[in-house]
Amino acid sequence: MPTPDTPPTVPPLQRLANTAMAVCLAIMAVSVFVNVVLRYGFGSGVAASEELSRLLFVWMVFIGATAAYPTGEHMAFNSLLVAMRNKPRLLAATAVLVRLLVILGCSLLAWGAWQQVVVGMGSQSVVLGYSTALLPLPAFLCSVAIGLMALWELVRNQPLDLGHSVELE
Repeated sequence: MPTPDTPPTVPPLQRLANTAMAVCLAIMAVSVFVNVVLRYGFGSGVAASEELSRLLFVWMVFIGATAAYPTGEHMAFNSLLVAMRNKPRLLAATAVLVRLLVILGCSLLAWGAWQQVVVGMGSQSVVLGYSTALLPLPAFLCSVAIGLMALWELVRNQPLDLGHSVELE
C-alpha cells in the first residue's frame, strides 16, 4: 500500500500514452516555432509544418481521449447519479445503460472513422505525402479501445465511478 509520500504507480500503457502525447506536443511546438521564426524573420517558412502539426494534433487528442477513459478523467455530468447513490438497483441499471450507450457511440464512431480510413487510403497529403488514412485512423483506434474498455466494465458489472466530487456538475 503506497504511503502519502510515495507517488501512485502509473500503469505501463498510461505511461506510454503520456509519453506519446508529450512527444507529439514537443514536435508540434518546435515545428510551429521554427516556422514562425522563418516566416517572420526571414520571409520563408516550412510548408510541412502545418501538415505535420495537424496530423500530430489529431493523434495527440485521440491518444489523450483513450488514456483518459480508464482513469475517469472525461467530463462527467453526475448530478443525477449522485442523487441515486442511495438507490443501488437504479444506480446499477443506470451503469448498464451508460456503458451500453458508450459502446453504441464508440461503434458508430468506429464505423464512420473506418469508412474515412478506407477513403483516405487512396490519397496522400499535399506536402508531406503521407496517406490521408492516417488522419481518421486515431479516431477509429480510440473508439475501438474505449468501446472494449466499456464492454469489459459491463461484463465485470463494474459500478460507475462517482468520484468526481471536486467538480460536481
